[in-house]
Amino acid sequence: MKQTLYKSTRSDSLPVSAAAAIVRGIAGDGGLFVPVSFPRPIEIEALVGQSFQEVAYRVMQPFLTDFCQDELRNCIENAYDRKFDTPLIAPLVKKGEVFFLELFHGPTLAFKDMALSILPHLLRTAVKKLGIEKEIVILTATSGDTGKAALEGFAGVEGTTIIVYFPEHGVSEIQKRQMVTQEGSNVHVIGIEGNFDDAQAGVKSMFSDTGLSKKMAATNLVFSSANSINIGRLIPQVAYYFYAYLQLRAAGEIKAGEEINFAVPTGNFGNILAGYYARELGLPVKTLICASNENKVLFDFFRSGTYDRNRRFVVTMSPSMDILISSNLERLLYLVSENDAAVTARLMQELAVSGSYRVSDEVKAKLKSFRAGFASEDDTARAIRDVFARDDYVIDTHTAVSWSACQKYRAESGDSTKTVIVSTASPFKFPRDVMKAIAGIDAGLDDFALVKELGKLIADGIPKAVSELEQKPVLHRTVCQIEEMKSSLEKILGI
Repeated sequence: MKQTLYKSTRSDSLPVSAAAAIVRGIAGDGGLFVPVSFPRPIEIEALVGQSFQEVAYRVMQPFLTDFCQDELRNCIENAYDRKFDTPLIAPLVKKGEVFFLELFHGPTLAFKDMALSILPHLLRTAVKKLGIEKEIVILTATSGDTGKAALEGFAGVEGTTIIVYFPEHGVSEIQKRQMVTQEGSNVHVIGIEGNFDDAQAGVKSMFSDTGLSKKMAATNLVFSSANSINIGRLIPQVAYYFYAYLQLRAAGEIKAGEEINFAVPTGNFGNILAGYYARELGLPVKTLICASNENKVLFDFFRSGTYDRNRRFVVTMSPSMDILISSNLERLLYLVSENDAAVTARLMQELAVSGSYRVSDEVKAKLKSFRAGFASEDDTARAIRDVFARDDYVIDTHTAVSWSACQKYRAESGDSTKTVIVSTASPFKFPRDVMKAIAGIDAGLDDFALVKELGKLIADGIPKAVSELEQKPVLHRTVCQIEEMKSSLEKILGI
């Protein structure tokens, strides 16, 4: 098999192995690692009826060619095990005319578990393969779900320290409680007085800070990332798009080669980009519906060709999507610009300087597999209420954004193609907004009381990961200003 190598989206630097790209997290020039060339299309029919673990191996192996079979299979088996509450790992559930791909059956009840359960194993294997003896510092910004999933994955992992920054006032109470109660001598959680974009910008600046890198090297430390800017986070996500398709085939819902649509709640663009990667690998995907909340920078981009973050930041009931700088869009721009790093570098420089950029008409024409939709706060609440009333099925706020955008797309386009709603989180992570939408319950109850009310509506009851939270002690109380992020990291690392 031809080896898959990786290069930066922003320069024609020498390509590196998958292991090197995973350890580095981000390229030295600030760009993101992408395959120099895509692997050959996958033989889909050979995977019908296979387990999620087998599908994950077949999808990931062409991207991770420097991992031997035993290494990759070991990573997969250790990641997708009994920590998930269903052997299917990512089950597909039919409700009405659409299908929900449930990606919240992992230990933190969010789709981030799908990648962050395996990333620590990939990283440990990569470090060993490269002969690196330095301690790896996992530096991560989160809009809510990545943080807990990364903390869960890396807690207690030998040779690593993980530091997570989150917007102090921009996540749900359950999301925050999941992070600040995280145990582990190697984990650190810091709230910032800012939003996710501020946290992400701060993390990126530390990655590219040469002075900081020298200080770390002197103390035998090196950075890596658990965000979806790390190619080791993105590649595992491709697998569940194939698995969704295969479940439709196995159930007789579609025929071999029949196209389907995916509707994806989108913030940092990693999840939907994984769907695009699946399409590039031969999965019959007709349309990727990019669903935004009221921070609809991506909706405007796909409609107009102009990306403009110069707008009011809106705190919504779908906080993991409250993002104005969608980092993984850079990888898509690189692909549709025919792998022209100079084009990508120019667009990213324009974004950094002026806060906006416009793609050419030629590039915009190559984005036709995407359709943009968005849901207002009222739309989101209505979607939760309508799905529950119609199907006795409770969805979270992010999934509701996707469902709403999907319904609008179907009404506007007349497209009746079978559609999978990518369901990214358990409703138990957002009990206040879910219960308010369904039953008007809100005032006078704290989030844990609302969890109990929500548990009465769902047959499986309250997940253990949530029911235990109320009694867990808060272990992380540090809050800093945006400009204090670097000094807080230096204090933790003692440099």
